[in-house]
Amino acid sequence: MSKIYDVIILGGGPAGLSAAIYSSRSKLDTLVLEEKRKAGGQPTTYEDMENYPGVLGKTAPELMEDFREHAEKFGAIIERGEAEDIEVDGFLKTVKTKDGQEYKGKSVIISTGAEPRKLGVKGEEEFKGKGVSYCATCDADFFVDLEVVVVGNGNSAIEEAIYLTKFASKVTVIVIHDEGIMDAEKILQEKAYQNDKIEFVWNSTLDEVKGEGLVDTAVLKNIKTGEKTALSCDGIFIFIGRVPRTDFLEVTGVDLTDNGYIKTNQKLETNLAGVYAAGDVRDKFLRQVITAASDGAVTAMAAGGYIEEEEYWQENVLEAEEDVLVAFWSPTNEDSLEMINKLEAMDLADRGVKLVKIDTYKNTLISERYEVEEIPTVLKIKDGEVVDNLVCPSLTEVEEIL
Repeated sequence: MSKIYDVIILGGGPAGLSAAIYSSRSKLDTLVLEEKRKAGGQPTTYEDMENYPGVLGKTAPELMEDFREHAEKFGAIIERGEAEDIEVDGFLKTVKTKDGQEYKGKSVIISTGAEPRKLGVKGEEEFKGKGVSYCATCDADFFVDLEVVVVGNGNSAIEEAIYLTKFASKVTVIVIHDEGIMDAEKILQEKAYQNDKIEFVWNSTLDEVKGEGLVDTAVLKNIKTGEKTALSCDGIFIFIGRVPRTDFLEVTGVDLTDNGYIKTNQKLETNLAGVYAAGDVRDKFLRQVITAASDGAVTAMAAGGYIEEEEYWQENVLEAEEDVLVAFWSPTNEDSLEMINKLEAMDLADRGVKLVKIDTYKNTLISERYEVEEIPTVLKIKDGEVVDNLVCPSLTEVEEIL
């Protein structure tokens, strides 16, 4: 029988590695499946890391290396693999990868992140890797003393444009907005304006990429006049946002938004029990390293609680040899406290019946699964199946089902 992990994490970016730190530190058997040779996710393609609290003087790749070491310190296993499907069979989940491997676990955390959005203009795909790039940190050193174009005006675009000035002789930023209007943070805008190597073209977008083997021309289009101009350049870097990596989830039953992001609740649970989502892949307001790390911590702790709750239920109720009387109660509900005291005084064990108490505040999954809306509620379970359901019962009613 193949090994069953407590937690399988899909994706080794800041969300996935943060989840691995928290889950492995909680003594949960943790596996991280990362598509790329080196874990770290999007930040490994950046350079500066100026907004992660308490981290000064470290690059983004260095911070991600610390994340990885931290996770492995507590026993997390990181393996190469790209998920292709997730099958949920009750408490057991099976992750299938594109190379034909199968991994089994009690919970799954999806942190596959997002990938660069493409413009879809003529020549973009043809010249990908031949002058068209989506990662300045990866490719900047190919453009030493050359002229490049950056398409985009958000944080990533302006950060990467500034980084490119360390290599290129000139960086032209193509902005779709009116002059002086950008989507990047003010501090980044100021840095860009103050950089002598950076120039701006406003009210424009990239219309076509041209070249002979390698990129040599960016055809720009003014969105107000429709006029097209040819700008000579040696490279084009495109930063117009990202799209979630959720294509493989389309047949799994995980609920997605219209844009492909994963829907989650406050605990970052998906609609499938024991399956969670963290980081840029989920539907959220802010996508930063710090929010991804926070998501990872939340999902790891939620998964740990889920496993504990499920294992207790499996062992004490579903797999019990005797009949089980399950009492749903809450320490804040006097009627349920009174019911618990009366049930404990009935010497149920001597009658061949096992009493299991479920605190509805702590065990929300079990309560929701059996649609317990009012307490006290008492279920009689035989061979894993509910045979009686009593809401606010009297002792007489309890005696009758016994």
